[in-house]
Amino acid sequence: MAAKLKTGDKVVVMAGKDKGKRGEITSVNPKEGRAVVQGVNLVKRHQRPTQVAAGGIITKEAPIALSNLMIEDPKDGAPTRVGFKVLEDGRKVRFAKKSGEMIDG
Repeated sequence: MAAKLKTGDKVVVMAGKDKGKRGEITSVNPKEGRAVVQGVNLVKRHQRPTQVAAGGIITKEAPIALSNLMIEDPKDGAPTRVGFKVLEDGRKVRFAKKSGEMIDG
């Protein structure tokens, strides 16, 4: 199945403790169905000091389920579903179902 969400997409969180937050996808793991979104699902991690990095409590983004994310419509920024079209030149592109705008391409 083709990936509906990719790295670099602007998304809105639809469910969970960060519902309503917006961010950009920094990495996607389609096998696990999860993605890391910038500034969303922040967790505290107790880091042991090493020769490279100092120790302490650091805050970092944890992966969030893809089912809890919706892409932002390029036209108005509202959450929308993603569809696929095959153009005349043979390229398969994603489009926003709400407005019909192309997402990539």
